[in-house]
Amino acid sequence: MRLVQDLHILPKFRDGWSYLYVEHCRVDQDGKAIMVWRDRERVPVPCAALAVLMLGPGTTITHAAVRVLAESGCTVVWCGEEGVRFYAHGTGETRKARRLLHQARMWADPSLRLQVVRRMYQMRFSEPLDDSLTLREIRGREGIRVRQAYEEYGRQTGIPWKGRSYKSGSWASADAINRALSAANSCLYGICHSAIVSVGYSPGLGFIHTGKMLSFVYDIADLYKTEVSVPAAFRAVAEGAGGLEGRVRRMCRDLFRESRLLARIVPDMDHVLGWEPAEDDECAFDSDSALPGALWDAESGEVAGGVNFGEDEAGG
Repeated sequence: MRLVQDLHILPKFRDGWSYLYVEHCRVDQDGKAIMVWRDRERVPVPCAALAVLMLGPGTTITHAAVRVLAESGCTVVWCGEEGVRFYAHGTGETRKARRLLHQARMWADPSLRLQVVRRMYQMRFSEPLDDSLTLREIRGREGIRVRQAYEEYGRQTGIPWKGRSYKSGSWASADAINRALSAANSCLYGICHSAIVSVGYSPGLGFIHTGKMLSFVYDIADLYKTEVSVPAAFRAVAEGAGGLEGRVRRMCRDLFRESRLLARIVPDMDHVLGWEPAEDDECAFDSDSALPGALWDAESGEVAGGVNFGEDEAGG
């Protein structure tokens, strides 16, 4: 019971730090926090206020450290060098499926899905989108908006923009701005992924994007790219070539804080999906997360879980 009480008073996602990237180190448990070891240097990390821990190459982590991170609601992401490629993630803190079921309903109904898609696009424009616009026409306007954003930041920083080009198998062959954009987007994806799983949505049920296990992550991240990752990338390249990816991550961290991104992602997701939180959704954990949920029933909708229905049959 003590554990559950502690979990109930953890900082909300919107009040936490954004992310921490580590590589070539060992991560251990340190009480209710973790300790990062590299050579003889040790750095304590209070993970209860951390949204994402990104584990890069050469990292080892103990079972106890993973457990305390999960208990603290911190998403663990295993990623490639400099945090650029995503390999796997640990579970989020919620134990409720109401948001997931709502997301699945909105995704499965074509008319409801279109409503979500239009709300996602509308959030990117300052002026209302005409109801007569087709989805193809909206995508065209979005393409123009993004291209203009790249060109504008290019003019502001003096970085020539020749177009987006990224090939995961030939990272070094890309120019500096494309490498910086990929690194910045990776940070943004990690934060959005953490927000998605922290409240119980599915990262794979995308509305604009589809067919990938991170489709919804891409949907949500696209709401903020021209505000966060694009300016971070152009500014990092303008400051010089050495240590580019690390400089990008630090700029993203600062922009996440300045834009109060953590406080906005969950309300924005709820808005685009048309979700109205219930009063008890403030607590992410059930009173006993080991208890089973309800059982689906075609006639009544749900029946109680954790019941031996065979005993009822035998008694009757």
